[in-house]
Amino acid sequence: MIQTAGNRGAGIRSDCFVSLDPELVQETEIHITSKVKSMYGDSILELCRDMLEFYHITHARLEIEDTGALPFTLAARIEAVVRKSIKTDKDYLLPLHPNHHCFTPRDRDRITRLYLPGNNPKLMINAGIYGADGIILDLEDSVAPERKYEARFLVRNALRCVDFYGAERMVRINQLPTGLDDLPFCIHHGVHVILIPKCEGAEQVLSVDKAIAGILGGKNHPIYLMPIIESAAGVMHACEIANSSKQVVALVIGLEDYTADLGAQRTTEGNESFFARSMIVNAARAAGIQPIDSVFSDVDDMESLAGNVKKSKALGFAGMGCIHPRQVKVIRESFLPDAAECDKAMKIVQAFEGSEKEGSGVVSLNGKMIDPPVVKRALNTIERAVKFGLLPENWRTAP
Repeated sequence: MIQTAGNRGAGIRSDCFVSLDPELVQETEIHITSKVKSMYGDSILELCRDMLEFYHITHARLEIEDTGALPFTLAARIEAVVRKSIKTDKDYLLPLHPNHHCFTPRDRDRITRLYLPGNNPKLMINAGIYGADGIILDLEDSVAPERKYEARFLVRNALRCVDFYGAERMVRINQLPTGLDDLPFCIHHGVHVILIPKCEGAEQVLSVDKAIAGILGGKNHPIYLMPIIESAAGVMHACEIANSSKQVVALVIGLEDYTADLGAQRTTEGNESFFARSMIVNAARAAGIQPIDSVFSDVDDMESLAGNVKKSKALGFAGMGCIHPRQVKVIRESFLPDAAECDKAMKIVQAFEGSEKEGSGVVSLNGKMIDPPVVKRALNTIERAVKFGLLPENWRTAP
């Protein structure tokens, strides 16, 4: 039976369509159609031969229609058709990218996380240049059911080979229990965070945690978890989900599915989701992890996006998902402290430090009392402003 993988047709770039017919009884045949065949035909042919030899395939017809696919994509597509054709658990692994970093800090900023469809290599290649804090390779909603198997190989190879310029590498697996089968394609290949969709209870988080530990061979592991709350049941169990595992670093609210579960229409004002978003923020903050707001679906309305981010920030969220690269800059800038916030924070800290020097037990600014939590919040604002270059490191003495 002929097996296929990949994409072809008008508008397809940086991908390939691969077919394998294992019924050929003569010697193996490899046929390559490519606009760049004169430059890269030999290297494509070498990769094909190496992979067929790796899988001990000696009698088959392999056809490739190439639209400029990079080696990580070619290898993923070829491996997918091979493993559909024969019984094998062997992984054909390309070398790790030299900028591949295995670990990220637990408390790193996750203001922006850019979602990428897990079966579209064109969008993966340059995704890191947009400066998102995280890159999410999505195996769930953005991948058609009949393409999920082949997408796993592409996501695995992208984790290993694509330079995301320091962004945290994330994978949204499929809804459980299917998502557990996605994990071997992520673990050991450089993933930093696993997103668990449609999470409704602690047991789902623990099942993923246990599966990752089993793959890595130890109870303690360095891979973080990010449950996505997308239903009324998930919202009501937000606290137990947030505290279910020490590997959980953030809670995410997914409003499209949540509002559908409520039977409500999602609106720009967001009144229908105020309770859920507040629950996520409080559950996350109480557990000492980051609350992450839902994506904003209108990729052309930057003004409304900025307004939505301001509301999100006011509720206590630490970041938001992005579904288009142009949203990254707007979300980051809207979440970061503005000039007025920085000025107020500096005045609060200066007033507090001045009061301490004078030995005064009462601190006030513009007639308002300043207590330790207010000072702590001001220091956090200043620290973030300095980190992102909004204030100089010597802000106390700077003119």
